[in-house]
Amino acid sequence: MSTTTLLELFGAFMGACFALWFVTMGIPSPKRSLSGALAAVSPAALAYLQRPGRLASVGLLLLRLSVGVLMIHHGQEKLADPQQFASTYVASLHLPFPLVFAYAAGFSELIGSWLVIFGLFTPLGALALSGTMTVAAYQHISTAGLNIYVLELVLLYLGGSLALLCNGPGRFSFDAGMVPAVLEALGSSVDADPEQAFPSGVVLIPVPVEQNRSNQA
Repeated sequence: MSTTTLLELFGAFMGACFALWFVTMGIPSPKRSLSGALAAVSPAALAYLQRPGRLASVGLLLLRLSVGVLMIHHGQEKLADPQQFASTYVASLHLPFPLVFAYAAGFSELIGSWLVIFGLFTPLGALALSGTMTVAAYQHISTAGLNIYVLELVLLYLGGSLALLCNGPGRFSFDAGMVPAVLEALGSSVDADPEQAFPSGVVLIPVPVEQNRSNQA
């Protein structure tokens, strides 16, 4: 598979994610919905990204690099021969369209690994890796039983991915650098809108005030 095809698929994947986000946020009043969403999301997002200190963030960086770099070649192997992976692993799960699931697993591991490495959309990348490793663990258990020598690598990847999903990427990531600035910029643009100061439908009407007349002699 050529690099151009991979870039096109990555662009389509990210575009679909942004489209899904806009659809879920589709409320009739976009400015007011944005203001309410920022008020609800900002504290949680900042706590998720900036919660760990520097030392903990270094640990999360090392975990991201370890999981992401080691998972890349698994995705590349699946995409190099998806039919073989579909026949060997996916078929044993008795899922329909095994070739489609083979491609889905390969791209989830490949794209998810890069997202985890850079700390960009980290929850999305960690969720993709956790999903594929959960299915892999189930496949190993259903075919080989509770064999620790077969399960140990899959469970290590699964545990690392879930740890990143729960704890965030740490401060040394693109998410931690971009999201606070984006939230601050969006909040400033919403606060600067004069329409936000009054409810919808309220019209300001100037009312003349007469000055007190002097007492007549």
